[in-house]
Amino acid sequence: MTRPPGPAYIAGIYEHPVRRADGISTAQLHADVARGALADAGLTLADVDGFFCGADAPGLGALTMAEYIGLSKLRHVDTTESGGSAYLLHVAHAAQAIAAGHCNVALVTMADRPLAAAAGTALAGVDRNTMPNLPFTAAVPPMPMYGYGMVARRHMHEFGTTAEQLAWVRVAASHHAQHNPHAVHREVVTVQEVLDSPMVADPLHRLDCCVMTDGGGALIVTRPEVARALKRPLVRVAGSGEAIKHPNAGRIELLSSAGVQSGAHAFAEAGITPADIGYVSLYDSFTITVIVQLEDLGFCAKGEGGRFVADGNLISGTGRLPFNTDGGGLCNNHPGNKGGMTKILEAVRQCRGEAHPAVQVARRDHVLAHGTGGNLAGAHAAGTLILQAE
Repeated sequence: MTRPPGPAYIAGIYEHPVRRADGISTAQLHADVARGALADAGLTLADVDGFFCGADAPGLGALTMAEYIGLSKLRHVDTTESGGSAYLLHVAHAAQAIAAGHCNVALVTMADRPLAAAAGTALAGVDRNTMPNLPFTAAVPPMPMYGYGMVARRHMHEFGTTAEQLAWVRVAASHHAQHNPHAVHREVVTVQEVLDSPMVADPLHRLDCCVMTDGGGALIVTRPEVARALKRPLVRVAGSGEAIKHPNAGRIELLSSAGVQSGAHAFAEAGITPADIGYVSLYDSFTITVIVQLEDLGFCAKGEGGRFVADGNLISGTGRLPFNTDGGGLCNNHPGNKGGMTKILEAVRQCRGEAHPAVQVARRDHVLAHGTGGNLAGAHAAGTLILQAE
């Protein structure tokens, strides 16, 4: 069994309250969330010697943002880009860098403004015209809902999954979002209301799809001795994993994700099993995404995801595995069409015992955050983090 190279702790977090950033630049959003996370940790810009960002960072990424934010003591940077899962990889890479002695205090930022910029579903830094598979896929609309609809339909065909079971994922998210004053959709919905919403990509209805927002978030990863000196709740990065899956020249299997590999590695590092997890933050670009992740991470057998989520089993306080207690991407926030950062933030809140009292879980000693970047029906990357309360 593998073990992490050394302990690291998430010492500060911040989620930008804005959901549409008219009049706020992308650079300013990054600076706002950076300062918010540092304030939460009780640190300053002068303490930061590691910086991690993705393609959403404007200009030359880390080079541009280091100057804009005011980071003058950097000795380690990482600009790994893997879509919505990038920020889970950043936390894992920050922990590895800390263990190797490359930095002591790492800042991870994510921010974008596709609504204000009228960018639609486009991801920052992605130019489809340069993709080598474009001649073979140009006739297929690039919008992600078509690929996820194909995965959902195949899941239904293979395992008997129903539209009602998919709808329960949105219902659970809505029960949690009602307690989040910043959530885009705070209204509680029923299974029937999900099914009655307009069809977007058969079998996915509008309420099976995540929101699109501006905004962002940031977090601070530190050495153990730094975290212990801050007088904040201790949240240790106990395990991590990352993996990539792609169509393999057409030989793709639609019903499993890269989470099979990333999850197994994270659990091995942490030395625990899915039964030890009391809360999960799961990427919820679509309701089918959650079902596939539950299966691939080992919370239920392949094909059992639909039955696992039914009847409120993901609702905090009543279900067997509470998920996305901030409302998730389905109801709360999906900044820059990349939801991995917000998954980590709510997992840290739960691990600290700082989630909203109406949704705070009792079993918070081990929580899991998982992100998927790309498209489950094509090329995608998965990142898994297991966090431990100390």
